[in-house]
Amino acid sequence: MKVFPKHKKKDSLALVFDISSSSVGGAVFQIKKNSIPKIIYSIREPILFEKEINFDKFLSSTIKSLEIVVGKVCIARLGVPKKISCVLLSPWYVSQTRTVNFGKNIPFTFTTKLADGLIQKEIKFFEEEYLKNAHSKKDIRPIELKNMKIMLNGYPSSEPIGQKVKEIEMTLFISMSSEKVLNKIEETINRHFYTKNLDFTSFAAASFSVVRDIFVHQNDFLLVDIGGEITDISMIKKDILSEAVSFPVGFNYIIRGVSSAINCTLDEAKSYLSLYKDKHMILSMDKKFKPIIEKLKKDWLNSFQESLFDLSKNISIPSTIFLTVDKSLVDFFSEIIKNEEFNQYALTESKFKVVFLGDQTLNDFVAFEENVKHDPFLALESIYINRFLN
Repeated sequence: MKVFPKHKKKDSLALVFDISSSSVGGAVFQIKKNSIPKIIYSIREPILFEKEINFDKFLSSTIKSLEIVVGKVCIARLGVPKKISCVLLSPWYVSQTRTVNFGKNIPFTFTTKLADGLIQKEIKFFEEEYLKNAHSKKDIRPIELKNMKIMLNGYPSSEPIGQKVKEIEMTLFISMSSEKVLNKIEETINRHFYTKNLDFTSFAAASFSVVRDIFVHQNDFLLVDIGGEITDISMIKKDILSEAVSFPVGFNYIIRGVSSAINCTLDEAKSYLSLYKDKHMILSMDKKFKPIIEKLKKDWLNSFQESLFDLSKNISIPSTIFLTVDKSLVDFFSEIIKNEEFNQYALTESKFKVVFLGDQTLNDFVAFEENVKHDPFLALESIYINRFLN
């Protein structure tokens, strides 16, 4: 079904899909110019959890979950969305912050044509680097380009076009994704919602923009997103998304580890982990379970520490961490990070402060219709789309 009844309210509707490594979410919200968005419907569908990852099966399971979410949003018949956006989390996109330097011995005029030419060259370089290291040499598509900072003759400029200069420096955030992945997402959404302009964006750009906008005095911080299969860390210095690293250890690694250690199913492992972290496990089982969990926590922490070293490159690491993770695991991972002892003294100026990007943080910036489930990822993405992509 492609045709919806018109929404009775004056506010335009937007639809956002959130595609991660563990689930697919969807939300319909009212676009509010000069105000906060209001989410009137949200849904989340898990992706089939396998003991071993096969990319083709993983992609197929993800698209099936997306199909379920899109179908349920369609059946809800909430109105015609003016805007449809899709936010990709790891591993569905790659991103990089790149610095473009250009100069001449004599003054020249900074023009849109010159900037576009330099940017296109940089995108091409990124594509070549990505394809050189990728498992598949299939086509990729740039989905996002943000010009975060322009320096003319060593000074920042907010209005560079038409200026006479000798040196240009542009800091660009570029993200891209596989054509195969994007085409499957577009086909799935277009079966229910026909749109010529489906916007794709990265969760890194969305979370960076929202945190920077909310915490205006916080110029240096880390964004840590712990997904099912991957953990992403982005470092922001002087309001610039300067570096990012990922490691293939997410919360599914913990569940698989429990399953393997005590020879149980993945669902049983989830239940045991839930009992343990909520301190509801019987004493005899708790004693057996604790060393298993401590070992798995240490594995995640070791990867986290190595990633911080990769980010540092002889510069200090921000001590404030904005964390996104499944709500049920916030305390579990916050405790691991806060108890990490080496890096927060060797690489940062003070102990890590972890801020969860959930209801408490986002409450003043997004509203929910009564009885709509609060989903922190969809809330953050709705704020981003309402403020920056509308």
